[in-house]
Amino acid sequence: MASIDTLTSVALPVSFQAPAAEIDLKDPSLYFNRELSWIEFNRRVLEEAQDRHHPLLERVKFLAIFSSNLDEFFMIRVSGLKDQLAAGVVNVPPDGMTPAQQLQRIRAMILPMMQEQRHIFHQEIMPELEAAGIRIHRYHELGDADCDRLRIYFQNEILPVLTPLAFDPGRPFPHISNLSLNLGVIVRDAKGEHHFSRIKVPTSLPRLIPLEDDRRYIWLEDVIAGNLDSLFPGYDVVEAYSFRVLRDADLEIQEDEAPDLLETIEQGLHLRQFGPVVRLVVDEAMPQSMVELLRKNLEVSEDDIYPLKPPLGMSGLWELARLNRPELRDPPFVPAVPPMLRDLKTAEDIFAAIRKQDILLHHPYDSFGPVLDFIKAGATDPNVLAIKQTLYRVGRNSPVVRALLEAQRNGKQVAVLVELKARFDEESNIGWARALEAAGVHVVYGLVGLKTHSKITLIVRKEPTGLRRYLHLATGNYNPITAGIYTDLGLLTCDPDMAADATELFNTLTGYSTQTYYRSLVAAPRGMRERIEDLIEREIEHQLAGRAGQLIFKMNALVDDRLIRKLYQASQAGVQIDLIVRGICCLRPGVPGVSENIRVISIVGRFLEHSRIYYFHNAGAPEIYLGSADLMPRNLDRRVEVIFPIKDPAIRAYIRGAILEVELRNNTKARVLQPDGSYVRRVPRPGEPIIDSQTWLLNHPAQGGHGALFEV
Repeated sequence: MASIDTLTSVALPVSFQAPAAEIDLKDPSLYFNRELSWIEFNRRVLEEAQDRHHPLLERVKFLAIFSSNLDEFFMIRVSGLKDQLAAGVVNVPPDGMTPAQQLQRIRAMILPMMQEQRHIFHQEIMPELEAAGIRIHRYHELGDADCDRLRIYFQNEILPVLTPLAFDPGRPFPHISNLSLNLGVIVRDAKGEHHFSRIKVPTSLPRLIPLEDDRRYIWLEDVIAGNLDSLFPGYDVVEAYSFRVLRDADLEIQEDEAPDLLETIEQGLHLRQFGPVVRLVVDEAMPQSMVELLRKNLEVSEDDIYPLKPPLGMSGLWELARLNRPELRDPPFVPAVPPMLRDLKTAEDIFAAIRKQDILLHHPYDSFGPVLDFIKAGATDPNVLAIKQTLYRVGRNSPVVRALLEAQRNGKQVAVLVELKARFDEESNIGWARALEAAGVHVVYGLVGLKTHSKITLIVRKEPTGLRRYLHLATGNYNPITAGIYTDLGLLTCDPDMAADATELFNTLTGYSTQTYYRSLVAAPRGMRERIEDLIEREIEHQLAGRAGQLIFKMNALVDDRLIRKLYQASQAGVQIDLIVRGICCLRPGVPGVSENIRVISIVGRFLEHSRIYYFHNAGAPEIYLGSADLMPRNLDRRVEVIFPIKDPAIRAYIRGAILEVELRNNTKARVLQPDGSYVRRVPRPGEPIIDSQTWLLNHPAQGGHGALFEV
């Protein structure tokens, strides 16, 4: 891999020709492939594992994230491409690549990256861990004393959990569950005949087993492999190799045919373990005979097999990343609390603070505590009559849900939309939905055919002047854990128009309504796409009239070809466009005559960039919208999404000057997207100050929208 200070990415395999005078904005050469762009994002994650500016265990964390990302990519995106092939459906994206072409390129790009990940771990990370006093042993390296202790541990703690499954004419090939790590074992009987058996490495036990002094460790699968004789008495263990299986995990729910959505999704979660295999990872030393046995019985092709150096399932490195070695981790920080939300004594105090002004919270730099305080105040204040909330991903031990249950016990009207289709959070959300329903909360599961991805809490309160509605609107989920590691924005407000809009939106979600127009909020799937297009068109008009059009968009992904074409048109008109796109970007910047006025950067750092910000310069009277929506077809057409305006001038100035400007000037963690699809990492020019936007924001908390503006 190239140096992090130079070009660090392989160009996406799309031919590029400078467009002629008559430009067709639907030309496939003007678009990057969605899947390959995502792979480039995960390459940037892998690069962070090499960056020695990160503490050692944080680099291990990036290796684990890289693996977790890849697992989800295969289970959802690769499986979708395979489904298209199997069904004979050719859904060609704007870049023109067929499913077969995409699958071919995916393997060609990902296998070298997975091999590079192993190289980083074994050649860079492991020696530095040993230098720091942390060593991960292989079983054959251990002395007799360690082996004896592990033998006792194996007999007492591991053996009772294991279930060897034989494969012979009387016993069919065992089912290999999704995401499972396994040992394929060949044993020899007294007649000299060889037999295959599979052992699943149990997920109920720690993946890393500490040795006597807790500074030395060994992988669980190595301990099992070193004690296989206890599992096969009377047989000789010939060989054992690890392998790992990933299956199609994309739930397809026909909601209009499902009599009970909750039960249907529960059944789907069970079936997720039985989907077709989409990737088989094997120990690179596994003999071809065992690889072929697995290939035939798992019904995969050669292209689905990824031979790699162990350990397999490197998402298990999370256990290593969480070791209690503070000196090898990022220094802890204490999130700020805006001055107007400090020293709150009663539930009334937070409502009084919101009445005085809109309050911006910028997580993780600002504490998530005020959001919980707001919901808890709604649950306990005797003047609160009702609470309505959308829940997408809340986590397993949710203080938000506990507050809603308390509100129900206190006699409030509580209505909650729980999105059961939040991918890989279905099980958790089903549990919360059942708990809320059991307590008498009004629980709904959203609109047929649409995920509800918006983040809204509405509290209705009786006050001397009448009923007043208070809102929390956000770009991120109601999850205090992710609020500490994702960058997100939230707004506390009692703006009458936004509150009235939120009421009508909840009526749409819980009842029957086809409302598409709102006073302040902009909602999908009806209206958001058109509103964004209109605002871009307004910038074009400003530019053509000599009023310096400018757009700054920050998002996780830019995929929608219709909006990409609109941005191309704005660039052609001379509008200056800055895009901060963390992950997938299908827009090709820097194309003469098309996108030379568009700059795209991606920031990957300590925190996951998750906020969405849409800035429209509007001839010096800027408008800023925040929200849950990326510019992707699924967000604009197949989800309930909300973006909301920032009306307070001070908060707008903060977002423009202390978030967007800082991130646009990031010269340590930002990569610039090139016209050929590669990303070049920025480095400070001679004499230029070093700017890491996340570090800068840690040192300049938002203070409710009135924090310091960026100064160089």
